[in-house]
Amino acid sequence: MLINAELNKRAKVDSAPLPWERSPQEGVWRKCLERDGDEVARATSIVKYEPDSAFAAHEHGLGEEILVLEGVFCDEYGEYPAGTYLRNPPGSRHAPRSEFGCLLFVKLRQFDPDDQRTVRIDTRHARWYPGSVPGLNVMPLHEFGHEHIALVRWDPGTQFKPHAHFGGEEILVIDGVFEDEYGSYPVGTWLRSPHMSRHHPFSTQGCTIYVKTGHLPIAN
Repeated sequence: MLINAELNKRAKVDSAPLPWERSPQEGVWRKCLERDGDEVARATSIVKYEPDSAFAAHEHGLGEEILVLEGVFCDEYGEYPAGTYLRNPPGSRHAPRSEFGCLLFVKLRQFDPDDQRTVRIDTRHARWYPGSVPGLNVMPLHEFGHEHIALVRWDPGTQFKPHAHFGGEEILVIDGVFEDEYGSYPVGTWLRSPHMSRHHPFSTQGCTIYVKTGHLPIAN
């Protein structure tokens, strides 16, 4: 299955109106944002666990990255409420579940094999740092090599300078409305911009976004 699989092309998906598709596990649903492969695939998805649903124990061959958007996600290592950021490195294994249901942003099989750090961050209590322009605040989540991941909070009326993305950029709008010269992007919108693409971002009403940079191929 190929969905937005060409990493050297811009992709934009408003996930809100997409229909939910069944996963192989009863009670677990997904909306595919990008996918290259069948059930074992490089994939980025919005995933919904119904109450009392669970996945069988499985291994993450090339890693798993999760941002809990709603509810409480669980596995045998802990409970992770909305706002938790997780990284399960290549070779890790767990049995995920949710007692009351949850909504997740999930990225599969996208780690550098040498990136072996397990990450558990409750972003509700983590520190925000001033960004490079007034009205912008940043919460670093992870970095490895050229790859950097953070939450970025924009106050209403904030504008960032035009810039290029070395190694590309990926965004999920968590709340508010993110904007640039190409459009406006409400909650649930996923964007992928390839290596050395450019834009001039801003937010009229304010927003919070997940941002990953430097992880896409540098050769077009």
